[in-house]
Amino acid sequence: MPTEPTLLVTSSDGTTIAAWASGSGDPLLLVHGTTADHTRWDGVVADLGERFTVYTMDRRGRGHSGDADPYRPEAEFDDVAAVVEAIGTDVNVLGHSYGALCALEAARRTAAIRTLILYEPPLGGANSPAEEWLADAQKKIDAGQREEVLVSFMADIVGVPADQLAALRELPVWQARLAAVHTIPREFRAAVAYQFDPDDWSDLKIPVLLLSGGDTTWAPEPMSRLEQGLPNTRIAVLPGQQHVAMDTAKPLFLEAIFNFLDEVRP
Repeated sequence: MPTEPTLLVTSSDGTTIAAWASGSGDPLLLVHGTTADHTRWDGVVADLGERFTVYTMDRRGRGHSGDADPYRPEAEFDDVAAVVEAIGTDVNVLGHSYGALCALEAARRTAAIRTLILYEPPLGGANSPAEEWLADAQKKIDAGQREEVLVSFMADIVGVPADQLAALRELPVWQARLAAVHTIPREFRAAVAYQFDPDDWSDLKIPVLLLSGGDTTWAPEPMSRLEQGLPNTRIAVLPGQQHVAMDTAKPLFLEAIFNFLDEVRP
């Protein structure tokens, strides 16, 4: 993948959002979660690129993308919609974690999203951190203790087991995660505050895959709410996996993506 962005998109509030393209085929936009940037997808981009033109974006506040103060989650939703519109044709969108929440809301902002794949969006904040945890995390971030916050976030909030966390720390994207640690408090407050009202989604007719790990303890409740509230859903549960199956069980992850997109291909 090229170092410099393929697209520089101006979002609704004037913030610049960077995206990269590789592969060939129907467009597939990947939207990363908290404490990451577009490189979090490096382990699967080549595989996906054999069948799709894969776009990866830096969400605001990290990497090559800009930011704005004060933080508004609605601006993140607009960012994803703006990138979709800039691609210039109907786009399949895969969002992970907080990025899945952004992808879901983007589908109400543009008609150019063909399908959605939502991997464990944290409706209500997942393992919601107490305000005390968030306040302590902010103090540590201000003091430069970014890795301590990131490790605690992964282990205590996301629920990544010790062996998987050790593997994640060896990936190149760990440095990008450290650089994005300042986004943890704002994104988790936004996720906790987010209200999913099924009555708001009856018009979303596009196919949606709800993807989750079979061992993610907090996922069943929000995924059930999405299944009941979205009109056109499929379910894929990855046995033995948690929140980062693209890293821990790539074949399972890719199989679920390919099967869904093959099924709903026009």
